[in-house]
Amino acid sequence: MLARGLGARQRQDVLKRSRGGNPSPPPRLVIPGRLGTSSKPADFSVVHLGRTRRLSLLLAPQVRGSLANQLADILTAQTAILKKQAGIRLVTSQTVFLRDAADQPECERLFGAHYGDQAPVTTFVLQAPCCGAALAMEAWAMGGPSVRVERFGPNLMAVQYDGLRWVYCGGIQSSESSGLLHRQTLDALDKLRCALRQAGCGFESVVRTWFYLGAITGSERRTQRYKELNRARCDFYRTIKFYDSLLPADCPRPVYPASTGIGASGTGLVLGCTAMQTQRGDLVLMPLENPQQTPAYQYHARYSPRSPKFSRAIALVAPDYVTTWVSGTASIVDSESQHRGDIGKQTEQTIDNIEKLIAPQNFRSRGVPNAGASLQDMAKLRVYIKRHEDYAKCRAVCERRFGAVPTIYALADVCRPELLVEIEGVAFSPRTPVNPNGTERFLGR
Repeated sequence: MLARGLGARQRQDVLKRSRGGNPSPPPRLVIPGRLGTSSKPADFSVVHLGRTRRLSLLLAPQVRGSLANQLADILTAQTAILKKQAGIRLVTSQTVFLRDAADQPECERLFGAHYGDQAPVTTFVLQAPCCGAALAMEAWAMGGPSVRVERFGPNLMAVQYDGLRWVYCGGIQSSESSGLLHRQTLDALDKLRCALRQAGCGFESVVRTWFYLGAITGSERRTQRYKELNRARCDFYRTIKFYDSLLPADCPRPVYPASTGIGASGTGLVLGCTAMQTQRGDLVLMPLENPQQTPAYQYHARYSPRSPKFSRAIALVAPDYVTTWVSGTASIVDSESQHRGDIGKQTEQTIDNIEKLIAPQNFRSRGVPNAGASLQDMAKLRVYIKRHEDYAKCRAVCERRFGAVPTIYALADVCRPELLVEIEGVAFSPRTPVNPNGTERFLGR
């Protein structure tokens, strides 16, 4: 079900819409919620996309004790939330943040008993939850009359609805035994490509990637491990034309998926991705860059001899809504790290960067005047914090700026030693009406 190509003029004019009168702004698509009546931050968000609904759940156990007790508490909360959401039953993917790698086998056994043959794609990440629990979990679920699911194994699933086919792949690890990260990364990316092929999907359809890298700022072969990952990613992407037929006609090529490259405990590498396929002619995939940041793929060689190949965000622009995947974002202006040693200011700058990236003004600069999102349109957040002593201050800033957006806080090194925090997420925002007989055209940079 690969994307069917449209001519350049067709793709430019694909978002033409007419509305009469002076309609009021459309309602928000993302509704946060929580279990019980406490004033704690939200546990989940419900996303309304026409007749299809999506649900993001970000859960940490409210009890301590054994791993089994903590995981049971999370799954009980998830079940209670799902029961209150009519029609949302399919859990598609989950990311489990673990304090101790030795707990993964027991988690796998307990998940198997809970889900049976309906298990979601699962990625285990060795990042300790900042709250002190043994684990925390981010999960996605969905429901709707047109939702159809295909399962291809424990690491791969495809879900179709409304003319879209989403392919979720997670938990991919390298089997390369040389110990060289460049080879391990190429091997893991090739395994990811082979997995996607099982689902009838090419790597060119990938919109979002995650690279969880142990010792990310450590040394290897007289350079930094993250720089070696960038070298391998650059080599792998060299011949891939990402979603060429779905791009605005005058969008500069090449483009790259949104991505997070973040640290983890140990020395391993784990990959995951989301891909999107469609034959619809009324959709556009648009890469976004922050006007105050140098695109990562244009970084000077002093930051990484082979620049990181990712977009700051990827937006799926539909007639009535926009989905914006925000890459891992840190306290960087132009290409320089800001506010060294100050977690409060770094968190503020990081959020400022996200706010400018997804803002309507940034969409207008790309020729889409009736799109864009606010911080409250985020359906979920992950906040990666380098030092546990910074958790309380970082969380206070996030809750003040983002409000009730459900959030996971995890301990992880960031790709530059001086960076103390990195934030990622996804926003769902309505498209506001245009003037009668108005036509939107994508403008080149």
